[in-house]
Amino acid sequence: MNNPFKTLLARKDLPAGYPVGSWVMSASPVVAEAMGCAGYDWAVLDMEHTPLDMMEIIYLLQAVAGTPMVPITRVPWNDAVMVKRVLDAGVQTVMFPFVQSAEEARRAVSAAKYAPEGSRGMAGMSRASRFGTVKDYFKVANAGVSVIVQVETPESMACIEEIASVPGVDSIFMGPGDLSGAMGHVGDLLHPEVVALMADGVKRCHQVGKPVGTVGGTPEAVALYRAAGFDYIGCGSDLGLLMRQNAAVLSAIRAQDIQIQSQGY
Repeated sequence: MNNPFKTLLARKDLPAGYPVGSWVMSASPVVAEAMGCAGYDWAVLDMEHTPLDMMEIIYLLQAVAGTPMVPITRVPWNDAVMVKRVLDAGVQTVMFPFVQSAEEARRAVSAAKYAPEGSRGMAGMSRASRFGTVKDYFKVANAGVSVIVQVETPESMACIEEIASVPGVDSIFMGPGDLSGAMGHVGDLLHPEVVALMADGVKRCHQVGKPVGTVGGTPEAVALYRAAGFDYIGCGSDLGLLMRQNAAVLSAIRAQDIQIQSQGY
């Protein structure tokens, strides 16, 4: 089996020159499908900070399957039971939040892989195996799974080479929100100290041969991260983009009304 996200990272023909993604926070299959049709290369289906449950993650996977967008599923925690369930549901790329050490990274890989590479439990019938129709699924499934681990604190950044070097960790994702907060810059994701630490982390991950991703709230932030060497970058989220556009439209309408009133109409 091939992993779609690994394949995406290797492509050189993408419109932006690198994979551009976003976040699905709405838990809506329709919105997720629309994001895929809009042209994003990948999107995180987020189970950590949204009300998504197991059936809903299946609905989202089904929705984006008809689009070119590659789904990444962020599980709520580095929990083997949850990982087993999302993989059986058909998830192929798993993002693990708040990985603090190489040992925690090894635990993530173990949960995502069948023996002998890991400890994922074997189910005779699952959506992942196309309901038993994938030949030798248990033998080929490991190659189809990609593990992304998030580093989100100064402590994890300090040992990022060790985390990135764990066999089975395919890429690193830096979370600027939690990282900035842990550094004492709550809400200031683009503080120079935060950006400098992230840029240094990118170099250190590249030295051990692992790609690195992150997410920015605006195209300007994305450009800054790209200049720092990030390999794949998300921009905002479905809800964030929706609220931003709504605020802009309402602001324009209200400004027009104020102008009309000032002219005495």
